[in-house]
Amino acid sequence: MDLLARREYCRQELAARLGKAGFVPEVAESTVSDLSREGLLDDARFAESLLRARAGRGQGPVRIRQELRQRGVEEGVAEQALEASSQDWIELARSVRQKKFGARLPTDFADKARQMRFLEYRGFGHEQIRAAVGGDDD
Repeated sequence: MDLLARREYCRQELAARLGKAGFVPEVAESTVSDLSREGLLDDARFAESLLRARAGRGQGPVRIRQELRQRGVEEGVAEQALEASSQDWIELARSVRQKKFGARLPTDFADKARQMRFLEYRGFGHEQIRAAVGGDDD
C-alpha cells in the first residue's frame, strides 16, 4: 500500500517491485490480483497518468506507447489511453520544437533534418513532425 500511495503502478511493475522487496512470486501475484480486483490498481489509470506526465515533459505518442509496452501495459489499454487523451500532439510537437530551436522555422535542409530527428527522438509521428517543422496547418 505504501508503494501505491506514492504513485500509480501497472500490474507487472508492482509485481516486479514486490519480488525485488523479497516477496514470494505467488504472494506478490496474489496481492496484485487482490489490489486490482478492489480497484486500487488499474493499468488504464496508470496509462493515463504516465501519458499526462510524459506529454508534460514534451514526449510524443510513439515514445509514450513504447514506454507503456515496456512497463507491461497491454497494447489495447495503451491505445485506449492515447485515443482518449485530449492532448493535441501537433501543437505539442510545435511547442517542443520552438522551445529547443526558437520561433523561426528551419530554412535549409540540414537544419530541417536536425529538427526532424530531434522530434522523432522525442516520440512524435511523421505527420506531427511535418506539421511542426514544415509549418503545415494540419
